[in-house]
Amino acid sequence: MAKGFTLEINPSVYLGKYQEDGSWEEKFIEKTHLTKTEEDALPDDKKAEYMMKRNSFPELPLVNYTTQYGFGCFEGLKAFPWKDGSIKLFRTDENAKRLANSMAGMLMPAFPPEKFIFATKKVVVQNHALGFTPPYNKEWEKNDFVLGHTLYLRPFTYSEPGIGLNLSNFPWVVIVTSNVGAYFMPGNAKAITTDMVRANPNGTGWIKCSANYVNSTLAKKKAIAQGYMEAVFLDAKENKYIEEGSSCNIFFLLKDDTLITPELGDTILPGITRKSVITIARDLGMNVRERKISIEEAMSESKEAFVTGTATGVCHIESLTHNGKTALFGDGKMGEVTHNFLKTLKGIQYGRLEDKYGWMVDAKI
Repeated sequence: MAKGFTLEINPSVYLGKYQEDGSWEEKFIEKTHLTKTEEDALPDDKKAEYMMKRNSFPELPLVNYTTQYGFGCFEGLKAFPWKDGSIKLFRTDENAKRLANSMAGMLMPAFPPEKFIFATKKVVVQNHALGFTPPYNKEWEKNDFVLGHTLYLRPFTYSEPGIGLNLSNFPWVVIVTSNVGAYFMPGNAKAITTDMVRANPNGTGWIKCSANYVNSTLAKKKAIAQGYMEAVFLDAKENKYIEEGSSCNIFFLLKDDTLITPELGDTILPGITRKSVITIARDLGMNVRERKISIEEAMSESKEAFVTGTATGVCHIESLTHNGKTALFGDGKMGEVTHNFLKTLKGIQYGRLEDKYGWMVDAKI
């Protein structure tokens, strides 16, 4: 059974390297593998050997600006199995633009979006042909695909060799994939605010860079240790306004049926699932506002709350705790509006509902 995230990298990977003449040298590599069935039948130690080999990239330098100083950025996107045996990518153009923007924000050459789209498609096609993508399972329909499996793609940058503070002028872009299940398992959906700061104004909070996830990970692990599912960050200046979750954007449905999500700025990541939910909500005629929302307003005026992200999808928050006080949203179970967003988004992604937005991209080259 696929888990939320595992390091079971699939055989087909992509490596692109920026060249002095402004071009990209590109390779599609098929790593050592058996069939998926044969690998799944291996004893744990033997399977671990295959995973180690697939996770080994001897052509990439260990000592560089990424490993030493965090000068790297990445993306996360999914390919979804459909009933007809095909596999579809979700909004690759948005991930392509965001990676290019992130790289430009870190003053490195940007990976062209058209190359990103081609490379992600080809990696999916090749792993699908090798039998390493999850097949559609009708059982997933029973709970609106909450426990559905997908092919997760992780494109990331990696710098040239170097030590000493410097920029990455000749980066690699690497794309690997793995099969994943649900990120948040059903059950605990409680959140708590953290006194840690995710991002400061005039910083890199809007960039999907590796460094941003240090505080996010620490805050989430502390929250889990306290019995919560998620940590929620407040703003760095006033410690008053909600920004986002540990690795996801956040929404609140107020008692007057207004849907609120914190407005984008240089401290909040422009989430693609966030953008998709806003589109669906407006298409449904809902009153959607992207604006600041204080922790006090969120706790006193909300009847539903949920987080969104590539790994997360749409996941409800049953309660939010701040300074020892807890606000319960509705009856603590997933609200009707949140459930509708989940059903609509998952339905489009898995091909059960019509994709009238043109978000799903066939993995063909």
